[in-house]
Amino acid sequence: MANSEPQETPVDARAKTAAEPPSPPAPKLPPGGAGAEPAAPSADAQLAAARQEAAANYDRYLRAVADLENYRRRATREKDELRAAVTAGLMAHLLPVVDSLQLAATAARQEAAAKTIADGVAIVLDQFKGVLARHGLKELNPVGQKFDPHQHESLAHQPSAEVPEEHVLQVVRAGYSLHGRVLRPASVILSGGPERPEKEAKG
Repeated sequence: MANSEPQETPVDARAKTAAEPPSPPAPKLPPGGAGAEPAAPSADAQLAAARQEAAANYDRYLRAVADLENYRRRATREKDELRAAVTAGLMAHLLPVVDSLQLAATAARQEAAAKTIADGVAIVLDQFKGVLARHGLKELNPVGQKFDPHQHESLAHQPSAEVPEEHVLQVVRAGYSLHGRVLRPASVILSGGPERPEKEAKG
C-alpha cells in the first residue's frame, strides 16, 4: 500500500530551520553543580572574628568601669568640698561666741564674788570647744613660736629679754584652723628682742 503523506524535501527542511529562532545559551552553573551554596568560612576565620569581637567588648567594658570610677571619685570629692564649705561657714559664725565666753570667764575671775560664775562659764566654754574640736576645729595659741604670716596676724612689737625677736610674745585673740586650713589667724604681739639702750638704738 502506497504512503499517501507528502515527502519533505531538503529545500523545505532548510526553510523550516531558518524560520525557527535560535535557542538561548545555557546558563553557567557555579562550581559544584546546580544549586550549590557559597562556601562557609573556615574554623580559623570564625575563631579570629570571635576573638576580635571579644576584644572589642572587653575594651568597652574597661572604659565603662573607668568612667564609673571617675564619676564616683568626682561625686565624693564634690560632696567633701560642699561639707567642708558648710562646716567652715558655721565655724566662722561660732567663733565670736567662743570669744565672748572666753572674755566672760576672764572678767568673772577678776571678781572674787563671781568666782563660781567664772568656773561655770569656763566649764561651758570647754564643752563648747570640745564639740567644735570633734568637727575638726583646732585652736591656734602660738606663744613662743616664730612668727608665721600664714597663721599669725601681728598687731605690734614689744621688747622682751625672754622671748626671741620675731617670736610670739602674747596672743591677743586666739586663731583657729579647720582640718588643717587656717580659719582665722591668731592676733599676736611679737617680741622685739631685748630692749636696747637709747644711745645704741639711736646709733
